Amino acid sequence: MNKPYSESCDQNCEPILSVIQPLLSSYKTLLEIGSGTGQHAVYFAEKMPHLTWQTSDRAEYHSGIQQWLDDAGLPNTKSPLSLDVLKDTWMTQQYDAIFTANTLHIMHKKDVEALFKHVNAVLNTGGLLIAYGPFNYKGHYTSESNARFDDWLKSRDFKSCIKNFEWVNELATQAGLELKNDYAMPANNRILCWQK
Repeated sequence: MNKPYSESCDQNCEPILSVIQPLLSSYKTLLEIGSGTGQHAVYFAEKMPHLTWQTSDRAEYHSGIQQWLDDAGLPNTKSPLSLDVLKDTWMTQQYDAIFTANTLHIMHKKDVEALFKHVNAVLNTGGLLIAYGPFNYKGHYTSESNARFDDWLKSRDFKSCIKNFEWVNELATQAGLELKNDYAMPANNRILCWQK
């Protein structure tokens, strides 16, 4: 089986690292929700050897993630956990930080609500939730390209869409998280960072 590959992961690794590396400098354990191909896990874990990076995704993505982990052979990456945000029970282990990239706009609204319902239980006090991707503000797209991207998302799955920042932030507040920063990123993306 060919190792999965995402061009966008290659393009956004360095910009994301420049933001998250300082944020995570004093943290030891991180759960990645929706590890996808596994490229982010390998890239970030290599650059942040102090951090144990726990991958997770739905079972159908595990073999591809594992290929990336095996090829890299890093001591601070862990084989993917099976994680479906809609499941009532998540893992019992707690983490210092949670990272998720390019997932919220693919998820249905009920999936995003479920994610925020669960994150508080798996995040240590003082821990960070970091989410990367496109967001709308006050119901408006931040660019023409994001509007086109949203049309494309809905053509694949009519329940997928770019989420409104205000709605996502309200879910985070209800989950006991406080917005620490909202970073502008290349290609009309953002990094939102909340703290428990």
